[in-house]
Amino acid sequence: MTVHATAEKIKRMEIRGAGRIARAAVEALRAHARELDARDLAGFRKGMEEAAGLLLATRPTAVSLPNAVHLVMAPLGKAEDLGEARDGVIRAADQFIRSSKGAVERIGEIGAHHIADGETILTHCNSEAALSCIITAARQGKDFEVFATEVRPGNQGLLTIQALSDAGIPTHYIVDSAVRHFMNRIDRVFVGADAVAVNGAVVNKIGTSLVALAAHEARTPFIVAAETYKFAPRTTLGELVEIEERAGDEVLPKARVEKLPRVTVHNPVFDVTPAAYIDLIVTEEGAIPPSLAYIIIREFLGWDIEEFHKTFQIAHRDQG
Repeated sequence: MTVHATAEKIKRMEIRGAGRIARAAVEALRAHARELDARDLAGFRKGMEEAAGLLLATRPTAVSLPNAVHLVMAPLGKAEDLGEARDGVIRAADQFIRSSKGAVERIGEIGAHHIADGETILTHCNSEAALSCIITAARQGKDFEVFATEVRPGNQGLLTIQALSDAGIPTHYIVDSAVRHFMNRIDRVFVGADAVAVNGAVVNKIGTSLVALAAHEARTPFIVAAETYKFAPRTTLGELVEIEERAGDEVLPKARVEKLPRVTVHNPVFDVTPAAYIDLIVTEEGAIPPSLAYIIIREFLGWDIEEFHKTFQIAHRDQG
């Protein structure tokens, strides 16, 4: 798929979920690197940066996207000729795709240790990583049940209950606003993440913070499953993760809104869950308390200050 086609699918949420977005962007960059007609290293670098900028501008909250792009584009800074640059980008893309898929499996293995026989688990939204923890536990022979939320307005919960049903796991489907009502029946909460800040706060699908608040009140362990490339490097500079807001007609049809001239429809896609409400973050490198999030950014993502600015200048230039 071309870079332009991939960017449009990400914008329209035809490709959704932080991990899927990252892999789709990397696959598009890999295809672009193979097909880009460049005469020299400078031309190749320019063409790849333009493609990267187009992808970076699609979804502001999904930190997996700039992290993935950064890892794939890194060989451009070291290459001495066109062939080396092209091969380097393609190898980096292949490595990211392999490691991304492997990360979900590894997270499932680690997270499954935190699920016991007879427990009741709650999950919110449709997270590959969180589902991997739950489904891996079921494959290990553990007997438990799951409550899954509807996830308005996109109804991503339908994807979750399909996956759970296919895995043979007894599942209860509830509306988002019923979470507090059922929380005292829940032994453990598993959610994914679109971004993890340096202070351990987690950005995830809208409603996650309310689930976390209800869990905190009920003293129910709240566990986040997140690949290391979902950690947000620029938060080390004090920058906040931008919360995307989508069109109101995803919540109410335009025809209905037009009859309500004094009503404004808000549709934020994500919210922020404070680190104080999170017991554990499960990554492919191990399970950590939120307070150690900075180690993932420093040790496993390899960003430095100059790279922060360069990568995000590309995105802002293309948005302008």
